[in-house]
Amino acid sequence: MTSPLLELRGVTKRYPAFTLQDASFTLPAGLLMGLIGPNGAGKTTLLKSLLGLVKLDAGTIRFQGRDLVTEGPALRQRIAYVPDEPKFTHGASLRTIKDSTAPFCPGWNEGAWKSLMADFGLDPMQKSHTLSLGQRTRFALTLAMAREVDLLILDEPTTGLDPVFRRELLARLAHGLTDTKAILFSTHITSDLEDRADLVTLLRDGEIVFSKTQDDLRETWGVVKGGLELLDDDARQSFQGLRTNPHGFEGLTDDLDGARQRFAGRALVERASLEEILVLLGRRRLDGRSHAA
Repeated sequence: MTSPLLELRGVTKRYPAFTLQDASFTLPAGLLMGLIGPNGAGKTTLLKSLLGLVKLDAGTIRFQGRDLVTEGPALRQRIAYVPDEPKFTHGASLRTIKDSTAPFCPGWNEGAWKSLMADFGLDPMQKSHTLSLGQRTRFALTLAMAREVDLLILDEPTTGLDPVFRRELLARLAHGLTDTKAILFSTHITSDLEDRADLVTLLRDGEIVFSKTQDDLRETWGVVKGGLELLDDDARQSFQGLRTNPHGFEGLTDDLDGARQRFAGRALVERASLEEILVLLGRRRLDGRSHAA
């Protein structure tokens, strides 16, 4: 069996007020994984662990079958990263920044960079300090996508981008995937992932709730909408997340077929969108389940 392109096993990083605990998932080549979770869930800590920016307290990370912790410098030449708020040398032109970056990027494709700059509406002679956040993100994407890499890590790359460009970017990323490459895409805009992500990994309170294919999520996760009279103790305990108001409730279940049987004819039961999963899971309560505000 072919080993996954990226594999995390028991990755743990402890801080005084937060712990990324026992994070494990696999990302095969040829797929786009969406990484979602509330603010403070641990997404940034997880990405920093992949980039070698934090020292792990436990766990292993393997990339292309090799230990990314011990062999990081060599392996990370095959990884490109775009941060959520790209920063560049103040006053330098985009061409100057590219010229100083390209020599350190194995597999640099100058023709691809020029094409991306034109497609993204960027002028190579423009000064970096005149760019908006969206333009800085577009420029950072050109530097990452013009390289020949096997893993592209994007941290909130659609922040500051208009909806039309977001759709075009996601289509371009999906089209560029091959059987040797993968993309890890962290975002809070779950609609960006609905039609594009092959896998979705959800972090909450420093722990991975699930890492599943979109097809699995569509088949197993659902939302139940009904009157408060249906919310007995058993019903409450069956939900992974719950939101109530004076007129009724919305309950999140990871047993869609079971919910359809249980509430047949008494409540509306639908497949859950990624946004509904994220919102209704909320933050963990003391009983281990969650209650959305």
